[in-house]
Amino acid sequence: MIKALTRWAAMAIAALALPALAAAQNPEVGERVAALQASLQKSSEALKHYEWIETTVVSLKGDEKARLQKRCYHGADGALQKVPVGEAPQAKKKRGVRGRVAEKKKGELTDYMQRAVDLVQDYVPPDPQRIQKAKDAGKVAVNVLEPGKRVRLDFRDYKKPGDTLGVEMDLTDNRLLGLTVASYLESPDDAVGLKVGFSTLADGSSYASDVALDAPAKSLSVQMQNSGYKKIR
Repeated sequence: MIKALTRWAAMAIAALALPALAAAQNPEVGERVAALQASLQKSSEALKHYEWIETTVVSLKGDEKARLQKRCYHGADGALQKVPVGEAPQAKKKRGVRGRVAEKKKGELTDYMQRAVDLVQDYVPPDPQRIQKAKDAGKVAVNVLEPGKRVRLDFRDYKKPGDTLGVEMDLTDNRLLGLTVASYLESPDDAVGLKVGFSTLADGSSYASDVALDAPAKSLSVQMQNSGYKKIR
């Protein structure tokens, strides 16, 4: 009886592992993931020779609350540097109890805004190591959008448990076309959606040109745009 139960348990564990193992061994998955990693690496190295302007606009219930521009470039050590351009306008402070309440709410909102902006950095650009980890765990699906032309790679549990990163690729040159992300901040109830459009520089490298983040729980949206690319070395 004990041996029978042991065999049954082993069979159950093997059955649970089969989908992940099959996905990990799927030749198409391996081929597409390798192509994506190569494309990310190529673009990452190319962008180290450029500088550009990142413009971030944060809106609450449709009203613009903050706008910030940063000059972006990679330092001698390869690390990405972001230097603010100009000064953000300062709102007039209210006095008294109302002023303190308003400042508290503003501080909470500012913290939430910052966490939302930071979340973008977790997914854009995709991390080749996290991609490999999802692939090894069998958490990658290849969805054909246009036979022979476009596919989308969906990575489950990419950064957080339950999140999904979708990467759309051009099969003719393995170029990134866009990203879609379903994630959250503190908990799944605080859902966040992310859409990213990619553009191509003259040397063929890809970059995230337009980023749109939507946090419906707070009626918050973040728009980021990267533009004005020019070679500096």
